Amino acid sequence: MAKYYFQNFALVNRAFNWSTLILAFLLVIGAGFILVKIDDTNRKVNWSIVLGMIIIFMIVATTWILIVPKTQVSDFGNFWSRVPGVFNGDKLYQTDNDYFSRFAYQSGYMVYVLAVVKIFGYHIFAIQFLNVVYQALILLVTYLLAMKIFRNIKIARLSVLVLMIDLDWFALNSQASNQYLGSLFYLLTFYLLMQNKLWADLLSGVALTIGCLIRPIGPVIIAGIVVFAVIYLSLENGKFNYQRLLKVFSGLLIYFALFSLAGFGIKASGLNAYGLSNYDTEWKFVTGLNYQSSGTYSPDMDRLIDPSKPRKVMAKKEKAALHQEINYLNQNNKWLSLFINKLEGLWSSRTMATNFTSYSQNHSARTVQRIDYLAYLGSIILIVFSWIGSLALFKTKFSNNLYLLILPLFAFAAAQLLIEVQGRYRIEFLPIIAILAGVGLYKTLRKKEI
Repeated sequence: MAKYYFQNFALVNRAFNWSTLILAFLLVIGAGFILVKIDDTNRKVNWSIVLGMIIIFMIVATTWILIVPKTQVSDFGNFWSRVPGVFNGDKLYQTDNDYFSRFAYQSGYMVYVLAVVKIFGYHIFAIQFLNVVYQALILLVTYLLAMKIFRNIKIARLSVLVLMIDLDWFALNSQASNQYLGSLFYLLTFYLLMQNKLWADLLSGVALTIGCLIRPIGPVIIAGIVVFAVIYLSLENGKFNYQRLLKVFSGLLIYFALFSLAGFGIKASGLNAYGLSNYDTEWKFVTGLNYQSSGTYSPDMDRLIDPSKPRKVMAKKEKAALHQEINYLNQNNKWLSLFINKLEGLWSSRTMATNFTSYSQNHSARTVQRIDYLAYLGSIILIVFSWIGSLALFKTKFSNNLYLLILPLFAFAAAQLLIEVQGRYRIEFLPIIAILAGVGLYKTLRKKEI
């Protein structure tokens, strides 16, 4: 983060950037101090504070979607622009090498977009405002998760605070993005698994299914859940707890059954003959292992794909490109360097969420520059305090449930070393980092009480 900051912000607009950075930390510490000072023994007061914070967030987030252009870009535009055609009977794709045939797993979110339009009409504000609602619910679930893990209302309040002020996290709400709704259901999956009750474990399978249908990063979530169950649930109190293990796996079985049925349903509906599959597994690796682009998306790499040509032809071309990228990394000993660059791009740089809003169309270059910087300040605050919080965990009492959040994050980070990365891909996991940041901010404010 420090490297990225000094390369991009430290030596330009120094008076504004440095003074704003210092002021941002002072304001967060000041707001945190007030939240910590408020008594936490009154249930009504506690919920009034949390709901008040969420309402303030919703006002700010709604204002954001009203002042930025309604233009839908990149993959988001791919969803939104195809809606009228689908309702008129057009297919999602023309060849087996189009976007929705190669990445058929995106059909789940497409169904959601179609449903919203069916209910509210073809108005992007409906998608945008629903994103704000999902973000508000994410803040609420973040609070509940922090409470479940640390049983400390003040840490939970601070977790909400550091997440709600991060423009790098919430700026993408103006786009037809599947990340917020997907994130909400993944967090709900974790919360349900923490209840240690059969009904909750079974419902977690439903929540996980919806999350995967909306935002298909299920394998890393499942990997984290399985490792957590085997290590932390099966050996509770030094004894093998097969019943707890079976309950968790029953939820996963429900997920596999429902997800398979959803795939058949997509095919049967005629929306996508490929169901929810991925017919271009090579592409993410071709992009992710490209050293010149540091494993990120680049127009140069995108030119490799010719949608007019059959999938069989392009698959061979992509496999050849993949071998070429691997050979380059081997011959030049660039693997470690690539991984470091990708970690920076995914976790330490800007999420670029503000760029996707196209607000440079109706704002001056100076305003755009400052908004981008203010957005990144939210990431800096999360990074700094989560780092402090991570160190504080060595002296902090917490439930093993924390590992249910950490292990999927680790699985995601490991997978991203090999496939394409973008700063915005961390959005689903920022609530987890915010909980660690809440611990760090609490540690900063109340050293003797943690």
